[in-house]
Amino acid sequence: MSLVLDRCGSVSEEMSNSSENEVESLPQTIEEKHQELVVSHVPIVSSFNERIRPLLDAVDKLRHLQVMKEGIQLPTIVVVGDQSSGKSSVLESLAGIRLPRGQGICTRVPLIMRLQHHTAPEPEFSLEFNGKTVPTSEAKIANAISLATDEIAGNAKGISNTPLTLVVKKNGVPDLTMVDLPGITRVPVHGQPENIYEQIADIIMEYIRPDESIILNVLSATVDFTTCESIRMSQKVDKNGERTLAVVTKADRAPEGLLEKVTADDVNIGLGYVCVRNRIGDESYKEARKEEADLFENHPLLSKIDKSMVGIPVLAQKLVHIQATIIARCLPEIVRKINEKLNASISELNRMPKTLSSVGEALTTFMGIVGSAKESLNKIIVRGEYDEYLEDKNMHCTARLVEMLNQYSGELHNCSANDLTGNFLMDEIQVLEEAKGIELPNFLPRTTFLAILQKKVEKVSHIPVAFVDKVWTYIEGVVISVLMHHSENYHQLQLSTRRAGHSLIARMKEHSRNWVTEIVQMEKLTDYTSNPEYMNDWNKLMAQQHDFTRDVLENGYVATFKIEGLGVVPIAGLRGYEQHVLLQAFDLKMRMTAYWKIVLRRLVDFMALHLQFCARNLVNKEMEEEIVQELVGRHDGAIERMLEESPAVAAKREKLNVSIKLLRESNNVLGNIMDKIASNV
Repeated sequence: MSLVLDRCGSVSEEMSNSSENEVESLPQTIEEKHQELVVSHVPIVSSFNERIRPLLDAVDKLRHLQVMKEGIQLPTIVVVGDQSSGKSSVLESLAGIRLPRGQGICTRVPLIMRLQHHTAPEPEFSLEFNGKTVPTSEAKIANAISLATDEIAGNAKGISNTPLTLVVKKNGVPDLTMVDLPGITRVPVHGQPENIYEQIADIIMEYIRPDESIILNVLSATVDFTTCESIRMSQKVDKNGERTLAVVTKADRAPEGLLEKVTADDVNIGLGYVCVRNRIGDESYKEARKEEADLFENHPLLSKIDKSMVGIPVLAQKLVHIQATIIARCLPEIVRKINEKLNASISELNRMPKTLSSVGEALTTFMGIVGSAKESLNKIIVRGEYDEYLEDKNMHCTARLVEMLNQYSGELHNCSANDLTGNFLMDEIQVLEEAKGIELPNFLPRTTFLAILQKKVEKVSHIPVAFVDKVWTYIEGVVISVLMHHSENYHQLQLSTRRAGHSLIARMKEHSRNWVTEIVQMEKLTDYTSNPEYMNDWNKLMAQQHDFTRDVLENGYVATFKIEGLGVVPIAGLRGYEQHVLLQAFDLKMRMTAYWKIVLRRLVDFMALHLQFCARNLVNKEMEEEIVQELVGRHDGAIERMLEESPAVAAKREKLNVSIKLLRESNNVLGNIMDKIASNV
């Protein structure tokens, strides 16, 4: 592939430099050529044709292959003009043939005109459309084009974007390929659709928008250029006119002020103007050229226009040179894009699943899908690697799980925060009152501690359950997404795989709910910890009991008391209670405060450990067993159905094969052309 690119690059550069030098010398030589053509009546053909022909053939073959369907634009001369601007007359003069004439829109489809200088005595003419080639004769060209147009666009007066190619091989025509587009009209005539202007505008914009297009804008000398619709359209895509050449027709009908119009250039025509005279009546093309030359030579006004800006021969020379330059400049980039698209299409085709031919192959592929999904889930759920989903933050599992765990911890702590300072000691005093018995008064009953503990645990018990549901719902989305991604090429598997995934997660979620319910129940029924922080925190809190009791009983003006490690608490409502009640209530509160930290920490830590364990178990054991059981154990033919390729995959495979075939043929075309050019350099 690179050989073709290198060769195209070097050869095209040489051709480009050659064509640019010749274009620069055109103003100095064009008058001599013009006089020579007029006097001797030689054909409109240049020696430059022999060098441009191979490149033009390459582009024409690429156009015939419809490489533009692959998004690769080809250098094209696009002929546009308002209706009745004389567009057909210009093309007839360049090709030396008669095109369809009549009222309204004559060109109803894009007409690709391939003109080729032909040394044989007999010219050859043919039309290419709808996948067929129809030979014709010079006398029947106009009728043949009309019939082909009717076949493409219908017998009415509507238009179509399907192109029709006219091949003209004739002695004396310039080597050019041009696309003639329908003339612009704003008012539909009888039989035309109401949106005829919009349809034509869409076709024109499609052809002139690419930077590779040269716009041949045909203007009538009888109108103000600034009002021409074709000028307005070309300026939308070529504001500075760098790729626009203007042809001014009907110069003999409106000679007054024409010199000023083409020299003032009020509409930004970067490639310049060429003024021409339309063929009149039954004039032969030879007669028309002589009349045109006489007009620009002898007319008192038109003779003042520079000879490098007048006549069909000049127009032909300019178009050939411009065409050579744009092709030489674009060809290396075309080769690069073709290679790039070809390699990308081949790579994409190779990434597609191979067509399965046996149950054994299907089973092997199925196990490969399960294995690759398992590895992906190991990376994103267990190991915290997310290189497969860099842009999808929802698939960065470990980070999202940590966020949810932190939120869960925060909800637990926030739910019980008000219990520590609001209505300080009132719950404890009430519980102590209800636990009174016939016993010594200085013992703290264990039942009071358990009663308060159960109440507090019950208050937060919904949070762990809700968290478990939330986490498994998230993990379910991740697992299903990964399974669907790895089985996307086998739609027959996806329903069973999705069902297996949902079933597995539902079972894991139920297991976690049962586990967390047991944990909550254990916290309600027992009050044990071996964590030394419990005693340390309780001792620190109890060290403040004396000062607290003193302020409550002796300092009647004090409304609050600050307990280090707990905060500021209200004490005014406690002054009606006896000292031993306050001491017991304070002790009970501080025991619960120290122990509650342990409880909350256990609920968070155990949850984290449980999720880690379940996630690993899910990925490394449960998932594979569940999916295999679902697809193989049910004996419903899911594996056998893998042999049937889905319509979407089959269509994609066919599209890629067609694309690869087209691009390879295009590459071969360019390679052969470049070989010919290289052998002649």
